[in-house]
Amino acid sequence: MDHPPPPPGPAAFSGFLPSAALIESLVHVSAEVASMEPLPFLQSRNLSSTVRRIRLILSFFEDIRDSNAPLPPSSILCLTELFSVIRRTKSLIDDFTSGSMLWSLIQTELFSQQFHSCAKEIGRALDILPLSLLDLTTDIREQVKLLHKQARRADLFVDPRELRLREELFQVMAKDTGDCGDHSKSTGRRFLDCKKVEEIMKRVGLRSVSDYQEEISKLEAEIPKQAGTGGLVAISNINNLIALVSYSNSVISRNGSELVKQEPEQQPMPNPKDLSRSSTWSASSAVSFDFPDEFRCPITLDLMRDPVIVSSGHTYDRSSIARWLNSGHHTCPKSGKKLVHMALIPNYALKSLIDQWCRENNVPSSFWDREDGNGNDSRYSQAMDHISAARAASEAVRMTAEFLVGKLATGSPDIQRQAAYEIRLLAKTGMDNRRIIAEAGAIPFLVTMLGSRDPRTQEDAITALFNLSILDSNKILIMAAGAIDAIITVLRTGVAMEARKNAAATIFSLSMVDECKVAIGARSGAIAGLVGLLREGTAPGKRDAATALYNLAVYSANKAGVVAAGAVPLLVDLLTDGNAGVTDDVLALLALLCGCDEGMKEIGDSRLVVPILVDLLRFGSPKGKENSISVLLGLCRDGGEEMGKRLLMNPRSVPSLQSLVATGSPKARRKAQALLRLLNRCCSLSHNPIA
Repeated sequence: MDHPPPPPGPAAFSGFLPSAALIESLVHVSAEVASMEPLPFLQSRNLSSTVRRIRLILSFFEDIRDSNAPLPPSSILCLTELFSVIRRTKSLIDDFTSGSMLWSLIQTELFSQQFHSCAKEIGRALDILPLSLLDLTTDIREQVKLLHKQARRADLFVDPRELRLREELFQVMAKDTGDCGDHSKSTGRRFLDCKKVEEIMKRVGLRSVSDYQEEISKLEAEIPKQAGTGGLVAISNINNLIALVSYSNSVISRNGSELVKQEPEQQPMPNPKDLSRSSTWSASSAVSFDFPDEFRCPITLDLMRDPVIVSSGHTYDRSSIARWLNSGHHTCPKSGKKLVHMALIPNYALKSLIDQWCRENNVPSSFWDREDGNGNDSRYSQAMDHISAARAASEAVRMTAEFLVGKLATGSPDIQRQAAYEIRLLAKTGMDNRRIIAEAGAIPFLVTMLGSRDPRTQEDAITALFNLSILDSNKILIMAAGAIDAIITVLRTGVAMEARKNAAATIFSLSMVDECKVAIGARSGAIAGLVGLLREGTAPGKRDAATALYNLAVYSANKAGVVAAGAVPLLVDLLTDGNAGVTDDVLALLALLCGCDEGMKEIGDSRLVVPILVDLLRFGSPKGKENSISVLLGLCRDGGEEMGKRLLMNPRSVPSLQSLVATGSPKARRKAQALLRLLNRCCSLSHNPIA
């Protein structure tokens, strides 16, 4: 269905996507989510709830689209935020459904928290939805109200069945074979319970050889996402899972069936007599054994005695990779990527599986029990301790943040710039990320970097601070770090316009706190810098400057400072600049400045302001019309008969006000009626009252 473009007012004044395009995008992305089917294995309840919410809100978007009514600009912010939330929700579902089931099981709390966060963000976006201004059917209106309440009350749900299943997975990987008979007791080794593994695999949807192979591929694809980010625990866990699935896959393949149906509950220990018959077997005869490829070192292609994980996420035999590193190489032999550190993490699970395979295939213990070339005992009696996925994810972010802050503190300028960029990206999403980065001590170093004259360094530092400032507790930390003077310097003399724009956005974010409004307004140059950006900036920069000035002017003592800095003439000029897209923001600021004598006088002295405001009464957004009337009403009350005459001289003023009395919002109607009464008094004095 083709829809007419939005009328000039909202499209020109919103500063966001054109409303028709935004609604179409919302319908499209919501329909994609609504068509998704929950998986029967993991996160079923969270997935079902999420899809159900999106289906409800899809009806809301379709109703807006089908009504063809112009959108009030005050709704654009909410709809834009909803678009962002729904896109993130779709991305979360795509990541979950296309990723490894076993890794998702380990991360069950993390995924549950992410689904819960999406629900809460929908609720917060609907908080600012001007429902009364939208042309909706009664059913849809009630539906949106119900969805709003449900999203606000949404509780975090972590499926206890998944927690139990994860614990069973951990137990089967770490199970001691002391229960398996005398032979296992004497060796003190781990033993894999194949029937239990098969049961766990089935419960996460892995039932065939092809399922197992696909799961291995998904786990391997997960490694690069964790490698080099500080997620060493996560990489080790993934490698353990790969080893487990690879071994299970080899058992299935060996049995020649799609399912493991006749595997004994415990794999029996090999008969010592069988081992004695192979006593002459040596390491050199390893080539005669058909070892699974997963058990071979990628360097030597021999069976790994002591598998270890490098920072790229790949596994090698310790002696082979040690020789590689000791010879001066600093890359991963398999991927060719540079290793971010030289630590070798033992792959306990793979070691345990190799040992078990050797037992089952009568490989002499003299081979797989012996020490490695460095004299280290390669028999591991305990499996790695597993921690919850939520804690692992948090620790990965913490390790990354601490690593990057270390680079900020001691690195070269190029390394500092790269670290600031990485922190900027890390702080872009997630309140936990912002909290952890601040706790790692990043803020003082970023403040110091604001003084850099390198454009990229300065831009990355100020943008990282802006992203961090979204968390309320970080606002106080940024102010306490003495950042405001450096931010003002970037605002006024930043090397790049993008850095100046983001400095204004940071001031806007900080000024959400009342104490910060006072402190920033009292700083020399803050308001002047914002007014300068209002004059020289790009369209987004002007918008950020206008919203920051509005926030500061909410504190009455700052209003006169905004007027004194020369803001009013610029604001009036911006009312006629359709390309800037800041009309509503400018009108709101002008209405606020009418609250001080200096502002009222400056606005009244402008000969352009009355005709512009009268035009906006006809073509502006609903919110813009309300603020236009507020300014005109203030001018008439302050300027008396002279201002009333100026308004009456405009032939469009009275018809526009009468139209608003009939069709405007409740607030616009009240203000239009008050202004008409004032004009009537002016006419009475001139013996020519309004009809």
